[in-house]
Amino acid sequence: MPVPLDGTFTYSVPQLFQEQAKFGCRVLVPFGRGKHYVGVIARLHDNRPEGYEVKDIVQLIDTQPILLPEQYRLWQWIADYYMSPIGEVYKAALPAGLKAEDGYRPKTETYIRLTPQFRNEQSLHIALDMLKRAQKQLDCFVEFLALSGADVNPECPAEVTREELMNSSNATLQTVSMLVKRGMLETYEVEVGRLNHGGEPHPEHVKKLSEAQETAYNQILLSMMKKQVTLLHGVTSSGKTEIYIHLIQREIEQHRQVLYLLPEIALTVQMMDRLHRVFGNRLGIYHSKYSDAERVEIWQKQLSDNPYDVILGARSAVFLPFQRLGLVIVDEEHETSFKQQDPAPRYHARSAAIMLASLTPPSTLHPPRVLLGTATPSMESYHNAMTGKYGYVQLTQRHAGIELPEIQVVDTQDLQHRKMMHGPFSPLLLARVREALERGEQAILFQNRRGYAPMIECKACGWVPHCQNCDVSLTLHRQMNQLVCHYCGAVYQVPVECPNCGDVHLQSRGYGTEKIEADVRDIFPEARVSRMDLDTTRTRNAYERLISDFASGRTNLLIGTQMISKGLDFDKVSVVGILNADTMLNYPDFRAYEHAFMMMAQVSGRAGRKGHRGLVILQTRQPQSPVIQHVVRGDYPALYRMLCAERQQFRYPPYYRLINVYLKHRSDQLVEVAAQELGFRLRQWFGGRVLGPEKPGVSRVKSLSIRKLILKLENGLNMVDVRKYLTLAQQQMLQDKRYTSLQIFYDVDPL
Repeated sequence: MPVPLDGTFTYSVPQLFQEQAKFGCRVLVPFGRGKHYVGVIARLHDNRPEGYEVKDIVQLIDTQPILLPEQYRLWQWIADYYMSPIGEVYKAALPAGLKAEDGYRPKTETYIRLTPQFRNEQSLHIALDMLKRAQKQLDCFVEFLALSGADVNPECPAEVTREELMNSSNATLQTVSMLVKRGMLETYEVEVGRLNHGGEPHPEHVKKLSEAQETAYNQILLSMMKKQVTLLHGVTSSGKTEIYIHLIQREIEQHRQVLYLLPEIALTVQMMDRLHRVFGNRLGIYHSKYSDAERVEIWQKQLSDNPYDVILGARSAVFLPFQRLGLVIVDEEHETSFKQQDPAPRYHARSAAIMLASLTPPSTLHPPRVLLGTATPSMESYHNAMTGKYGYVQLTQRHAGIELPEIQVVDTQDLQHRKMMHGPFSPLLLARVREALERGEQAILFQNRRGYAPMIECKACGWVPHCQNCDVSLTLHRQMNQLVCHYCGAVYQVPVECPNCGDVHLQSRGYGTEKIEADVRDIFPEARVSRMDLDTTRTRNAYERLISDFASGRTNLLIGTQMISKGLDFDKVSVVGILNADTMLNYPDFRAYEHAFMMMAQVSGRAGRKGHRGLVILQTRQPQSPVIQHVVRGDYPALYRMLCAERQQFRYPPYYRLINVYLKHRSDQLVEVAAQELGFRLRQWFGGRVLGPEKPGVSRVKSLSIRKLILKLENGLNMVDVRKYLTLAQQQMLQDKRYTSLQIFYDVDPL
């Protein structure tokens, strides 16, 4: 049942449905007072429970299962391992349309186009004249013409979404509505996403592998004969994707299916074009930016006699049904985006993919295999490879003779003392970016913080505005002229004076991507600048356009958050600037150095072209930090050895397993008392393995106060017993009436 409760529920099957009721079919059932839900049949039996009334199912929705036995086993494993009710797994796994009794309603997106009377050059000039006295409408209209290409060809413009236009032009909905009211633009609805129904294109031939790639390919095949999981550790731009394509081709030729997981939708968009050119309509795409209608159709196609041979998708694609799975590729396996944070189940797609392969009924000769690919392995995966649990294949050469980039470290503390920094930019960075643009090349600037500024502050008394619902300062978004909470999404007006002392001098502190973009446009007015962060990529269309514009050279300077670090390939990027490495290094988390190395190494990997060595300018106040030195040398093994010693000493993964236990309640006092009590109960079973309770870094979110306990468990500990004791402690706690509305949940293997 799609409810956050443990276990399954028993209903009786009326005579009418008994012939067709099967495992994996959906049924409509009464649940609670007057409610009905769509449940999935987990088991058929003749054991009538005693002691309570058994209700009948109301309707049998399917005559054929929508859930395969191995999928259900994966659901059970996720529920068990990540300590989440199986109903939560069901909610996460199935598209919304399969959970609704009335099927799915296509999700639509609002698009904008010129009205028929303005689809010619002469009428466009008239429109521009009409808007001369309405500057905001004029700016919005001009931006629409540029986005759609209507300024060049008004008769056949490209499609533009309303949200994309508002993002790009910084226009409000009211401004766009005025242009519609004036009859220049009109809106129309389009169903979001479409299945890959395009006829089979003339597929490109699979390219011949280089000598280094061929060696790695053969080593992978050899490893897969011995190990279920293989780690491919290949430097950035070493051509891992081409190896994946050869492996996929091999699986298809042997009538097996492939699941190809990527951590970010932005990557999926870029990879889709590349794979589609080779595999045509054998390829299906599955991620959250696609409409629910399309996800339902893909799900049903995977259960048909003609399923996709290859599914390319983000985290949730691991839940799709596969009838003859042969290979799972987890690309950029180190990425934290593979871990679901909220809501439950808080699963890791890499672990779920490995489990999916092991649960799939293997043919006698070809059990499904898993390939993890990355330039910067996670500590856990690398440890598993070094200890022989996983196979290990290295690819140390960049493809097509491209050299690894030169990394120059800039000491920003020294430059600030000498008053040589231009805001967040060093003179060296500005000079190298300018030279690259003058040569017709591209540059990327990395700042892992969105918005205009992380906070505003009163110059007189130091007052900083905080969210009313969360224990965090508010981020300034200047384009919207609003303060935004990045935890709960609450929006506030920017104050004109300090409410604490009345002073009107409020200043922004720090730099977000929006401010970097504004400064860059001032410094390089001739540059064609684009920004990639959560604010500019809210629609699938926006992702595609940003990537397409930069890849084709329509823009030449890209500013972005960690999104741009994740495996995107651009041919003309010669300079990459990491504006502030210290925000990654000074993070209070045992994984900070690991994640900082990964992010800096991945961003650095975007630099370099054939016959031209790329340059990375790494700005930091700590140039002698060991992590910075490891990044400069590209020495992952040295980082691994350094971190292993620390992790072993302080009982962290990969030598220990972590479970974070969270408690939430509206009353800060009550959640503190409850956390102390739960800590006491857990210590009776786990002793010194329990740390806390403590307030997390952000101790109040969405008006709920939070406390955290940490369990550090030896790898050999029996997890069945661990789960049993945790569940028992929780049940004992919740018997106390004081804790009726207390929330307790678990994050297993937190990142």
